[in-house]
Amino acid sequence: MKDFSNQITNRADDREVEITDIRTCVVDGNFEWNLIQIETDAGVTGIGEAYRGGGVPELVEYTERFLLGENPLDVQRLYRRIIQEMSGHGGTTGKVVTAASGIEIALWDIAGKVLEVPVYQLLGGKFRDEVRIYCDCHAGEAYAVDDGYTEYADAEAYSPESYAREARRVVDMGFTALKFDLDLEMDNEPDPFNGRLTNDAVSDKREIVEAVREEIGDDVDLAFDCHWDYTVESAKRLAHELEPYDLMWLEDLVPPENMGAQKEVTKATKTPVATGENRFRVHEFSELLYDHGVDVVTPDPTTVGGLGETMRIADRAEENYIPLSPHNVCSPIGTMACVHLGAVIPNFDVLEYHALEVDWWDDLIEREEPLIQDGYIEVPEEPGLGVELDEDVAEEHRLEGTEGF
Repeated sequence: MKDFSNQITNRADDREVEITDIRTCVVDGNFEWNLIQIETDAGVTGIGEAYRGGGVPELVEYTERFLLGENPLDVQRLYRRIIQEMSGHGGTTGKVVTAASGIEIALWDIAGKVLEVPVYQLLGGKFRDEVRIYCDCHAGEAYAVDDGYTEYADAEAYSPESYAREARRVVDMGFTALKFDLDLEMDNEPDPFNGRLTNDAVSDKREIVEAVREEIGDDVDLAFDCHWDYTVESAKRLAHELEPYDLMWLEDLVPPENMGAQKEVTKATKTPVATGENRFRVHEFSELLYDHGVDVVTPDPTTVGGLGETMRIADRAEENYIPLSPHNVCSPIGTMACVHLGAVIPNFDVLEYHALEVDWWDDLIEREEPLIQDGYIEVPEEPGLGVELDEDVAEEHRLEGTEGF
């Protein structure tokens, strides 16, 4: 087995740093945000975030047995050590990679603070001073997420008018790009299992898209998410029907396992097709990118393997002239990690923001001004990620039954 433990013998004394503790805290926002703190003997603490959901804190805790005493500045070596040490735990994909993603982000934060530079500088320098944000929004009370599943509201919540009203509200906040969920409860009729859309379902979706586009005009970028629900023929029919509305993209039309089906849908329509948030590590993106199975690729840095792994995906996307727009349902911690990526990736397009309903989202970090200003986030110049967690707010919103920092 490859040995990724510390075998470095030549390093300046001021960079001889050791990890002394790794802790997690699950914050109960609109999702369960898995926050990770890494302590060092240099008095520097790094903060990271792994993708939402259960099991991650336990996996992070497991890494203590081989990460304590390691030098946190060797970010990529330690990321590979996690994958290698936990390969027998399914470590080449899934939750292990998710846990490694959050640890990797915290390591970059430490490295930036120790070396007194922002993370984007460590990643190669920036192409842009600010990152454009698209707002993932809902039609009124149309979707309520609880414990990781969708609970549909009454049918009137899904009227085209409700989507249009919400779109206008969000655009008036300063956002120049937005996205709605387009999968509806009526998609389960007459059969909840087979993934086929009726003519009425396709027609209703077209009316929703048309109402939003008419309300906000053509200058605002507009996307819709379908959450992997449909058969190939239904996906193609829907994408074809929405071609007149010049969408930024139509997302996750078919289940992610079958690459042939994904390519069939993408190549059948002029509507840009996006996918990628539930794939792990660069290997699961290669065929998708090199065979042009996607028009916009959407990896989640807190899922896919962290900032370094996302950059490798971005490089392959750039080779194929494909833009990258990260999936992001994080707290401000994971969001700011994505902002540093947005600064350094040349083919970066727009970053997701999915916490409009969380009125204390900005309070989670020690900052006087809102992070998002007129639909953009400024790339910070402070060392590390450029934000510090407000531990009191994190504790106030800690998920019941879990431990805090």
